Amino acid sequence: MRCRFLNGRKVELGARNVINFGCLLDGRKFKIVTGDNVSIGPEATILTLGHDPQSPSFDDRGGDVIIGDRVWIGYRALVMPGVTIGEGAVVAAGAVVTKDVEPFTIVAGVPAKPISKRNTELTYELDYQPWLV
Repeated sequence: MRCRFLNGRKVELGARNVINFGCLLDGRKFKIVTGDNVSIGPEATILTLGHDPQSPSFDDRGGDVIIGDRVWIGYRALVMPGVTIGEGAVVAAGAVVTKDVEPFTIVAGVPAKPISKRNTELTYELDYQPWLV
């Protein structure tokens, strides 16, 4: 199971990112931009485009998704269009992010809400080697 890009031309990945199996990165019409050392867990989904449910003509609605340095997005998390996830934030497994996440904040739930803060002195650099590709 590989990662799917709906429009890879609008996905800008930083250095040393880890994108696990089964992810979906949208990139239709709007961008996904990640910082460095971002970890995206298995089967996570990042959307940039949807539809306005109130529109008689089913108009598009969306926005860029911006993900800061050293963000960790958990297993099967869903990031909705137009969201910014600040540096060092953590999105728990299964969370649905509908609003911006402040830097170094841990969010969980549906919809995602802050549950804790993260250490602000992060220095790690991801260095995963592909295996079983």
